[in-house]
Amino acid sequence: MADLFIKQAQQYANARPTYSTELFEFIASRTESHDLAWDVGTGSGQAIPPLAKIYKNVIGTDTSQKQLDFAPQIPNVKYQHTSPTMSIEELQQNVASQSTLDLVTIAQAMHWFDLPKFFDLVKWALKKPNGVIAAWCYTVPEINDEVDAVFGPFYKNDSGPYWEEARKLVDNKYRDIYFPFEPLHGLDHTGPFEFKVEKVMTFDDYMMYIRSWSAYNTAKEKGIELLTDEVMDKFKHAWNIGDGGNEKVLKFPIYLRIGKVGDANKG
Repeated sequence: MADLFIKQAQQYANARPTYSTELFEFIASRTESHDLAWDVGTGSGQAIPPLAKIYKNVIGTDTSQKQLDFAPQIPNVKYQHTSPTMSIEELQQNVASQSTLDLVTIAQAMHWFDLPKFFDLVKWALKKPNGVIAAWCYTVPEINDEVDAVFGPFYKNDSGPYWEEARKLVDNKYRDIYFPFEPLHGLDHTGPFEFKVEKVMTFDDYMMYIRSWSAYNTAKEKGIELLTDEVMDKFKHAWNIGDGGNEKVLKFPIYLRIGKVGDANKG
């Protein structure tokens, strides 16, 4: 699915939210050691800076080199372009040896993966019994009643036909995504656990966020402009009423699934 994001890679890097400190503190508190973390489907590296502050070494992988080109360069972080169907051999060569990873993270990407095959790699590479897998998604942002009233029908009706089927897993907050892992110590389930992240955006930033969607670009390739003049006018009107001002706070709900490999290494 990397092709969906290649053309808008810079927009994606600029328009997408970073993630809350609270989210990473929660994850880090559940990992016994903090030596090596693997961020899978890292894209332009939104999750990398906070991971790099906690873990001694971090590797971010993605199937899109163009997205990786926009990722932040940090001394203890290595980036690796990988094939869409990674083998154990490729994993060992480019990421980590068997049972050496403290943490595997997947930020807003797991719904694109071939999960049974991917989880075989995760189970091979995670430390036993204390390696952790943490995957999260964020759903559509909340702003205020006026903008949200325009956004809701636009997201559901206008952009809806152009989203890939996997997007439904995000809309459902990863509740029913395949996740064959056990709850961590002190937790009675694997989630989803809810967090929030905020991002201040101008109106132009907000439009860039929409234009970074895979659905927007799929529609455009089919000759359909989702942000017509009429739609733009509706958004502009809603943006300029209510609390006023060109900058607004967008609140993105985040839903985390977190777990560990079973004691018997079974899904």
